Amino acid sequence: MTLRHRIDVAAGRTPADLLLTNARVVSVFADSIHRTSVAIADGVVVGFGDYRARRTIDLKGAYLSAGFTDSHIHIESSLLTPAAFARAVVPHGTTAVVADPHEIANVEGAAGVRWMIRASAGLPLTVNIVLPSCVPESNLVTSGARLTAHDLKKLTKLPRVIGIGEVMNYPAVIAGTRAILEKIRLIPGMRVDGHAPGLTGKALAAYIVAGIHSDHESTTAREAREKLADGLHLMIRQGTTEKNLSELASIVTPANAHRCCFCSDDRSAHDLIANGHIDDILRSAVAEGIAPITALQMATNNAPYYFRLKRRTGAVAIGYVADLVVLENLKNFRAQMVFKGGTLVAREGKLVVPCTPKQQPRVHNSMHVKGLAAERLVLRTRKRRARVIRITPHQIITREEIVDVTPVNGIVAADPSRDLLKLAVIERHRASGRMGVGLVRGFGLKRGALASSVCHDSHNLIVVGASDVDMIAAARALIASGGGFAIAAGGKKRARLELPVAGLMSNASAEVVSEKLADLNRIAVSLGSAVDEPFLALSFLALSVIPELRLTDRGLVDARIMKRTAVFL
Repeated sequence: MTLRHRIDVAAGRTPADLLLTNARVVSVFADSIHRTSVAIADGVVVGFGDYRARRTIDLKGAYLSAGFTDSHIHIESSLLTPAAFARAVVPHGTTAVVADPHEIANVEGAAGVRWMIRASAGLPLTVNIVLPSCVPESNLVTSGARLTAHDLKKLTKLPRVIGIGEVMNYPAVIAGTRAILEKIRLIPGMRVDGHAPGLTGKALAAYIVAGIHSDHESTTAREAREKLADGLHLMIRQGTTEKNLSELASIVTPANAHRCCFCSDDRSAHDLIANGHIDDILRSAVAEGIAPITALQMATNNAPYYFRLKRRTGAVAIGYVADLVVLENLKNFRAQMVFKGGTLVAREGKLVVPCTPKQQPRVHNSMHVKGLAAERLVLRTRKRRARVIRITPHQIITREEIVDVTPVNGIVAADPSRDLLKLAVIERHRASGRMGVGLVRGFGLKRGALASSVCHDSHNLIVVGASDVDMIAAARALIASGGGFAIAAGGKKRARLELPVAGLMSNASAEVVSEKLADLNRIAVSLGSAVDEPFLALSFLALSVIPELRLTDRGLVDARIMKRTAVFL
């Protein structure tokens, strides 16, 4: 009956449910803009031109595009629950995301994935799911759970599961390790997202031939061109700390644009409120020289096409779902109205429909720490040279830096005058007492310490500081609050953002989280921080699959060879 109704409306025999008149329709298929009316029935675009309708909205010459899709995101990294995230991004024109819930999976395993699917149901945002392929990301970390191919198989039938998430353990893939290959080949026909920072030549070839279809880790134009030429789909990332668009925009051409799409990967609540989501990426893309219609193609149709979604979405075209955004112009991409399945859900930056999750946040203690004491942070050595993690601005890759040190009574302490700070990762899932300690440069702190239970991807407790006493004070503040971000100075807690949902997400709105995070960042700056988003930068320093140096609860890791290494040479 629904199909017959759509046919009758398309043929002009029955009035449409909604008619959008005086629209400048952006066609990413025809690479054109044409002024017409758009008829919608049962949430689907059924025709263009002169139609009768039960309801009419005059767009007054505004541009009409398909809603935006983020091709790769970890919602947990926004520090928001799925409902709060939807409230933040839908008014900006985002109508769908492809979420990899490997953050909560590393804390709570399959139960965390199931919760994310339930918590994202019934929202004015389609949250498609790719199943976490690397929990944990490697054998060099301790996570709260472990997901095998058998575990993932049980999750494949859940709603909105459309693929396998980024395969981060690329050395295991290249080596042909059976356990990872079983995950890649889990479901014939499903897309498998990649994660191949810096891979080239035969190593990249081996990675792709194993069954990988995309990559979002390119940081140079040369790297991105090779991956496109080798057959990968390119997800151009513009997140809060990982900004690759300015480098990669130059490689996008009319001939290859259909193989490229946009993603944010990790974007904080503060960033979402202050700058936006995919609309912000579109503004940057056009400013970098990508043609507006091409940029919209990359923001709307290319991700659904890549993921082979069964429901036709991602374009203003007949038979396509009416997930639409009305734009003021194709320069600022400001969303005047947003439609989800033909229903108006946001107007002038505000939601106009309820956004209530079917599953409320599950709050329980996920901080299990043992043996936390200042003496555990002491670095003892008689050697004079150290391997130091050097932060790369606006990127999550790091560099290995060899630094001269001067032990005093056999102990190397932080030296803020040289921007040489202490870094510690403390296991928080199993109360094992395991702790890794190292050195880092690039934060700029002159005093105090920052601590976070958001610590990709294992999400142990990570602390950076100019003194051991402040590092312990910051860590204890987080343990007491069930996780989050904290700052300590003078041996006392200065400020804290509580993230009680798995130590990753807040129960509060994006606006509240953004305000608190901004306060934390201001305090960090007052202590000398030289990093734009210090807590987000801190959170990536334990990710053992990103070159060059990382620190985990098991010690210093050289991610280029995926092996532990010594702090002191």
